[in-house]
Amino acid sequence: MDKIDRKLLSELQKDATRSFDRIGKIIGISKTAVWNRVQKFVQNGTIVRQAAIIDPVKIGLNETFFVQIKTNQHDDEWLNNFHQTINELDEIIEAYRLAGTIDYLLKVQVASSKHFDVFYKSLIKRISINDVSSSLSMETIKINSELIPPSDDISTS
Repeated sequence: MDKIDRKLLSELQKDATRSFDRIGKIIGISKTAVWNRVQKFVQNGTIVRQAAIIDPVKIGLNETFFVQIKTNQHDDEWLNNFHQTINELDEIIEAYRLAGTIDYLLKVQVASSKHFDVFYKSLIKRISINDVSSSLSMETIKINSELIPPSDDISTS
């Protein structure tokens, strides 16, 4: 990945609705070169998909909860059920398997604490959990979906 690729990916993450001609002018290459590089990124899986980023509050999803899960089950049947459950519950917008004392971390977006309670009851009914803890986000300090590819220059100061 060269410097132009990094600039292109940065610009696409800022606003992918701009024309390839406009993006090309910003980064200093032709629209055809932009198109060719974008196609390469799509084909090699670097660009997974293009989507609109929506403000959850504007659509009534006012509360963000983080759910920490510990389990004492790690067999295939439990894992398959867990994955299926995670994928079927639309309130879960991110899910991670962790190293350390917590096995899984879920980010859950709901309209209210009452909606979270309904979600929570559905979750614990569907999967066996050893220990679960939930935290309500009081304030969003930073959300950034822009990934910055590393440069080849890793010199230190």
